[in-house]
Amino acid sequence: MAKTYEQLQRQIERLQAEADKLRRKEAAEVIERIRQAIDHYGLTAADLGLGPGRARAAAKKRGRPAAGKARGKPARVVRFRNEAGQTWGGIGKRPQWLRDAIAAGRKLEDFKVAP
Repeated sequence: MAKTYEQLQRQIERLQAEADKLRRKEAAEVIERIRQAIDHYGLTAADLGLGPGRARAAAKKRGRPAAGKARGKPARVVRFRNEAGQTWGGIGKRPQWLRDAIAAGRKLEDFKVAP
């Protein structure tokens, strides 16, 4: 028996939820290994290049601006994202992918990114 579009969508949602759960579990394991290595070697945020001003100071030493500091505008916040990774910040005209999805019966809340 051939599957319907709706059945496939439900299957996709179940698989996506399973993949998200597995990714969170794997990420937690990686974070734990990183924490153990940091403790073992006594590393600091500055050692990892995460301290304030490290990138700016290193770039200044090389005689060029730090990455991400070339423009004065801050990065836009992503408020909506679809399964394909397309995003929208919620400002301006809705992108075509979002308009198409809403026209197909989806709700705007379906694409809301958790804060």
